[in-house]
Amino acid sequence: MLLVFSDLRVASSLFHRRSQASLIFRSLTELLRMAQEADGIRLEQRHGKARVRVGRVWRHDHDGSHHFVEWNVSISLLSHCLSSYYRDDNSDIVATDTMKNTVYVKAKECGDRLSVEEFAILIGKHFCSFYPQVFTAIVSIIEKPWERVSIDGKPHLHGFKLGSENHTAEARVEKSGALNLTSGIGGLALLKTTQSGFERFVRDKYTVLPDTGERMLATEVDASWRYSYESVASIPTKGLYFTEKFMDVKKVLMDTFFGPPETGVYSPSVQRTLYLMGSAVLKRFADVSSIHLKMPNIHFLPVNLSTKENPSMVKFKDDVYLPTDEPHGSIEATVSRITSKL
Repeated sequence: MLLVFSDLRVASSLFHRRSQASLIFRSLTELLRMAQEADGIRLEQRHGKARVRVGRVWRHDHDGSHHFVEWNVSISLLSHCLSSYYRDDNSDIVATDTMKNTVYVKAKECGDRLSVEEFAILIGKHFCSFYPQVFTAIVSIIEKPWERVSIDGKPHLHGFKLGSENHTAEARVEKSGALNLTSGIGGLALLKTTQSGFERFVRDKYTVLPDTGERMLATEVDASWRYSYESVASIPTKGLYFTEKFMDVKKVLMDTFFGPPETGVYSPSVQRTLYLMGSAVLKRFADVSSIHLKMPNIHFLPVNLSTKENPSMVKFKDDVYLPTDEPHGSIEATVSRITSKL
């Protein structure tokens, strides 16, 4: 016990600014009291605000056009607020309602358009710098796919329609400025009517699925890729950099899945196609360190009608299908770079 209090005095003397010393002293005191009051029970905690929905319009005076985004923001803070768990002391808690209000204020303060990744980093930086007790902020955002409409081939100045797949982002920001940034696509539905098969798989007494070199391939891709930027200061300063990168990664994934428009590309399995898609992203983008792909095999089963009396009454050969998404195959994997430690 004496050793602990001696460490507290040493820690306080290392900080010249009174506020910092006070925070360190209080944090170490909380750790001591946790050991005393928790009776050997470890506590790992975080708190935050989920599903903060915000729409933001930017109006451009130079041409009269508008730009619109809709974000669903979730915030999780790791902070020194153990006193709220072990004592009746909420003095270090950042209220979740405050977190919600902060999202709207920061969206208002963004006078220029920015990517969903940049907004996640901005929010994370705010909580780590504004509150001394917060040492990590994790900000996850889903951007709905609002797209500008075209009328008679001309982009509308202020008209939008809802697309299909979502743009996702998560920024984990540390007080030190360290950064872990991921982007992603949610619900990218892809289908090709041929150039797919599945053969020479394990067969045993439970297997009834026949080999086929001709089938329909459909999936709904969920992809998330991690950027190699390790600090907030290292991210590109080019405006909307991550928005453009999102579109580029999406294009590479789709091009690899479908192949050339005239011929396509054969898929011997979802596993092989997944690997080719992931490795194509790593080859194309030097600042992507890994990508995780989840690609359920959504089945379209050829329809054949028959009875006991007439076992081949009606045969539909690769033209009429029964769509079904339950049950479906579940395939996912992470493709990452191997970095040398030499």
